[in-house]
Amino acid sequence: MPTNSRRKPEVLDMPLLLDGAGSQSGRLHAGLRAAILGGRLAPGLRLPSSRDLAAQLGLRRNAVVIAYEQLLSDGLAEARVGAGTFVAARVPRGPGAAAPAGAAIPLPGQAPFALGRTHADPALLRQFGRLVRRHLTAEAAHFGYGDPRGGEGLRSAIAEHLAATRGIACDPGRVLVTSGTQQALRLCAEVLLRPGDAVWMEDPGYPSARRILEACGARLVPVPVDRHGLDAGEGRRQAPSARLAYVTPSHQFPTGVTMSMERRLALLDWAREAGSWVVEDDYDSEFRYAGPPLTALAGIDARERVIYLGTFSKTLFPGLRTGFAVLPGELLERVAAARLVSDRFPPSLTGEALAELIRDGGFAAHVRRMRSRYRIARDLLAELLPRASGGLLRVTVPDQGLSLLALLPEDWPPGTAVRIRAAAGIEGWLLSETRLVRKGPDGFVLGFSGHSLPALRRAAERLGEAVRAWSPGAVAA
Repeated sequence: MPTNSRRKPEVLDMPLLLDGAGSQSGRLHAGLRAAILGGRLAPGLRLPSSRDLAAQLGLRRNAVVIAYEQLLSDGLAEARVGAGTFVAARVPRGPGAAAPAGAAIPLPGQAPFALGRTHADPALLRQFGRLVRRHLTAEAAHFGYGDPRGGEGLRSAIAEHLAATRGIACDPGRVLVTSGTQQALRLCAEVLLRPGDAVWMEDPGYPSARRILEACGARLVPVPVDRHGLDAGEGRRQAPSARLAYVTPSHQFPTGVTMSMERRLALLDWAREAGSWVVEDDYDSEFRYAGPPLTALAGIDARERVIYLGTFSKTLFPGLRTGFAVLPGELLERVAAARLVSDRFPPSLTGEALAELIRDGGFAAHVRRMRSRYRIARDLLAELLPRASGGLLRVTVPDQGLSLLALLPEDWPPGTAVRIRAAAGIEGWLLSETRLVRKGPDGFVLGFSGHSLPALRRAAERLGEAVRAWSPGAVAA
């Protein structure tokens, strides 16, 4: 019997989360998708008609139609002719509620004495900013992929800079631009090392390099460092056939000593005889406070056994993410191939701007300004730390670099330096953290670049006070 009663509107009997930015259709699609994957809309369930759902939610009907079409495209819904739209009979189980993030990834230090910081130089930033803007509009090369070694302009500028300041005569074709010395070391280690290969490691030495080499499966051989630098004779005794040696000869990290010429020649003789490689990390060579720049180890390597690593993180700023390697001809193709399959090529925009900064003298002028500033900071700490600690800290004043070493008395118990660092609220490495073989006195590797003089003064006073408070005599009392 005919009836005039109206059809009852279909309702979606559950809340939908439609928050966030975007179109009505996009927000509705996201809400329905989450409800289906979360199991709140069961497989096979009939969805309301587009007209009814639009009226229920206060949306445009067209927005519902588009959202349903997206669900159909996702495979989360099925359309049945003459019957309507249904949740798909089989749908994957979506992820549950996002778990809280775990412990935060520790970031490099910001507090006084943290290493690796630099100052914002207004003159440099203005000039570099102009160069970046100009090269962005002038260079079509930025809109395609480039050479895995980096742009020819920057490689040529680096080669000229090294010839003038480090005594390295190299062809620009041997220069590989990287995101820093750590990437350069990683690429070389991947190419040269097999799991279990022996690697000479300065002891004490740079912990970040140690971690990279260990990650590549190297067996680290601790070679002691004294006032003449790494002892190649001891390295020969422990591992005469080591595949590689990692050294910081111009300014050894963390002791600050310079490798003597006798030790340099002994190291090169070993590499030649053993058919091994030497990685020279010259991380802060530009900042020498007494006399002219030193000739790099690579500058006296006649047999091409030295891989030279440099960086602009210390001279300009870490956020630039630009370093480089000068590679022996035998290794160039292999290391460039490894670069090609990792991150393909370095940024061309900042590279071309940096090349012009070097060629026009802006880079050298900036280094001169920073060298003067860092010398003042170094001298402040060298004078203040022994006095603030009551003579308990023995400070070695480096001729080069951006950090200094402050040693505790030799007979202090292990663990004291950790407590002192925490009590003083400072950063920087402990000498014990840079050792492979735990021996000798502990101390503090203190960075002085990138920190204001008042902040360094306050931190030095806190460190001196903490040293006095934690001295064995004070603790016993």
